[in-house]
This record gives sequence, C-alpha cells and structure tokens, in this order.
Amino acid sequence: MNQERLMQVLLTPHVSEKSTLAADKASQHVFKVLPDASKTEVKKAVELMFDVKVDAVRVVNVKGKSKRFQQQLGKRKDYKKAYVRLAAGQDISFEGAEG
Repeated sequence: MNQERLMQVLLTPHVSEKSTLAADKASQHVFKVLPDASKTEVKKAVELMFDVKVDAVRVVNVKGKSKRFQQQLGKRKDYKKAYVRLAAGQDISFEGAEG
C-alpha cells in the first residue's frame, strides 16, 4: 500500500447522531471510505492522517435508498463506511476542518 492510496481511502467523516454517540462513549469515529477499501487500508490511513493508534476497524456496506422523484423512481448511491475504534487515550479532533 503506497502513501498516495492511503491518502485517498478516507472520503469524509460521517457525522450523525449515532456516530456522535459512538465517539463519546466508545472512542469510535465513523468515516465514509472508498468502496474497495479494506480494513487494513482504513486502519493505516487513519493512523497516517491523524497520528493516532487504531485499535479496531469495522466496515459496513450501506445500500442506497430507493426514492421517488415526482413520476420517476430514483436511487441514492451505495457507499461504505468504517467504524474506527481508537486505542485508550487517543482522540481525533475535527475542529478547524472544512468540509
């Protein structure tokens, strides 16, 4: 895994009510990642970009919802998200980050 690939694995932090609770209680952070990213790549990417120690990574494939747009059926995109648990005493701060 080269460094260029690792810099592209993480797309955005996934901010929701559930992810905020996970960050507060279990020191987990949730990221949208590339659809072909592996757990090892996600772990190395987080350690590289945020300079923290990652304890575990869980990956979930999220299916896009089917939606109706007036007379037509549409579908949101599928995506992959990763729950990253940090080692004890580690934390990621998103303050000052734009996006």
